[in-house]
Amino acid sequence: MSGPRVVALGGGHGLYASLTALRGACEGLTAVVTVADDGGSSGRIRAEMPVPPPGDLRMALSALCEDTEWGRTWRDVLQWRFATGGPLDGHAVGNLLIAGLWDRTGGIVEGLDWVARLLRAEGRVLPVSTEPITVSAEVACVDGPRRVFGQVAVATAPGRVTSLAIEPPDPAVPAATLDAIALADAVILGPGSWYTSVLTHFLVPRVAEALVAVGPRTILTLNIADEDEETAGTNRVDDIAALRATAPEFRPAAVLVDAAEDDAALRSAVEAWGARYVCAPMREEGTLDRHDVARLRDEYQALVAWVMSGGALAR
Repeated sequence: MSGPRVVALGGGHGLYASLTALRGACEGLTAVVTVADDGGSSGRIRAEMPVPPPGDLRMALSALCEDTEWGRTWRDVLQWRFATGGPLDGHAVGNLLIAGLWDRTGGIVEGLDWVARLLRAEGRVLPVSTEPITVSAEVACVDGPRRVFGQVAVATAPGRVTSLAIEPPDPAVPAATLDAIALADAVILGPGSWYTSVLTHFLVPRVAEALVAVGPRTILTLNIADEDEETAGTNRVDDIAALRATAPEFRPAAVLVDAAEDDAALRSAVEAWGARYVCAPMREEGTLDRHDVARLRDEYQALVAWVMSGGALAR
């Protein structure tokens, strides 16, 4: 492989789409993944063990699997969920494998690297923190503001999120994570659950500092989903406002917008931020909330080349 060193940040299905689009086009591709999930299989594991929730890390590893029978087979095994009616019910095999490697090796990054070797992954997966993070939010509800705790609660709380916080407030960050961000030729931020996957990165002080520094090399990808419970009653202009309020010093080089979201107010908000506004049709046909990977790949390749050519700095 040849090409730029790219870091992609996010969680869940949004990061899966970004990594699938970038895989094979980068000399060094690294995923940096949030660790705030407290639902489902991941939530049960973090409740029993003092480890980060493995689910979003598993998703990122699966996206980077080698495109061979070996890689695809192990990807499918990692994603397989038990349906037993007993204690294993709902657990993803990959979550248990990752947790088992952490228990055996005692190293969060080392365990993830071992799973990457099993998949012959075309890139590396790193956590935003080696400690499990609990996210909380102030939510404006019809009966007044209230504080909710945990990723699932924040994602499903009725009302509008007005502020975010995490515990611990300054979690441990692997040196490999900070190095990957600092050395990246380009950084892809988003898509993903806006408050609990994208903005959460800026709540980790050392990661926030690193992201501010690479803002001139960062491409922010806005969501295309209109029915996300986290952002119900808001729009993409509100998403940008929430990011700017959370990280006032951060400014990306470019903001990538799906054509269905294009409007004058959004363009104005992006340009007032000092970022390049890039609009293109990226929604996968027949879906409401999925990016078309091939279209996403084309946009990323063009924007990464623009960033590396110095186009962002020349504006």
